[in-house]
Amino acid sequence: MKIKISLTTLLGLMILPFFYGCKTTYSSVAFEEVTTPQAPHYREPQSWAVLPDHYPEELRSVVGTPDPIEGVDVFFLYPTLLTDSKEKAWNADVYNSETRKQVLASTVQYQASAWANSGRLFVPFYRQTHYRVFVPPYDQKGKPAWEIAYSDIKAAFQYYLQHHNSGNGIIIASHSQGSMHAKRLVKEFFDNKPLQKQLVAAYLIGTKVAPDEFKTVLPMETPESTGGFVSWNTYKKNKLPKDFDKWYKGGVTTNPISWDASKATAETEHKGVLYRNLKVYPQSVSVEKTNGMLWSSVPKVPARLFLSFVKSYHFADINLFWKDISLNSQLRAKTWLMQNRTANVE
Repeated sequence: MKIKISLTTLLGLMILPFFYGCKTTYSSVAFEEVTTPQAPHYREPQSWAVLPDHYPEELRSVVGTPDPIEGVDVFFLYPTLLTDSKEKAWNADVYNSETRKQVLASTVQYQASAWANSGRLFVPFYRQTHYRVFVPPYDQKGKPAWEIAYSDIKAAFQYYLQHHNSGNGIIIASHSQGSMHAKRLVKEFFDNKPLQKQLVAAYLIGTKVAPDEFKTVLPMETPESTGGFVSWNTYKKNKLPKDFDKWYKGGVTTNPISWDASKATAETEHKGVLYRNLKVYPQSVSVEKTNGMLWSSVPKVPARLFLSFVKSYHFADINLFWKDISLNSQLRAKTWLMQNRTANVE
């Protein structure tokens, strides 16, 4: 079994345990035997971790007072945080105080913050599915729980469109389980749909996205491209997970430093890791693309020796390139606005 390491120990974010092949035994019962937590109501502010008029302190501790680009919104979906092997629930309770604190102190602070200056930020609480949904033989039991998680995300996005969007450009940003749901969201609302004209970019990070995943939302291969998606999965250089063929092979792999077709990028071009001390360390990582995988060097940050023993950098798919993502998403937002203004003039 591979060691699960907390984000407090590593990059300050709770580890997202995508260590496929792990032999952990989970407490598990049939979906019908557990009580489904109360659904969030997105007309109520408490159903959102982040709203433009309510940026929590955890977010401000990283970016100060955000200065979002006017005319663009960011809809962020966080990864799996419900991981306790003794937990029998299939879906997270969004009204549980510890659940809410965990979302704010981990993924909002260390991940969603990367997009805080790219547009108005929206982060819905949702009844995410327990991690065991990815682990056989539990995965077959958890299909109804997966649908509950997506139903919340869909409801949140519909509410956002109806009550907040007002024609703004939209960035979809996500990680891991959040990205798996985001793929479905993109297919349902953007792909070959009128709303695609408002899609600035989809950052579908930490899950496999096939080159032909969508009909008209295509991989973006220049830093300023809009209307498409980027994706990557990070692993230690020259290493591959045991289930590589199942989970990664053939997926789109974006270079999150150069944002173009470059196969490899040196440390000198890297804009910065967001570390657990909330400091950004530039020129810390070099990367190399391979089939479905982004290989990373061991980041040059405090406790680097400890990180050298870690093979999967899935937990840090965003942290490693936090500043790179921040700058790139701002560039795409400004490009979309310029294109949109030009189109309106014409």
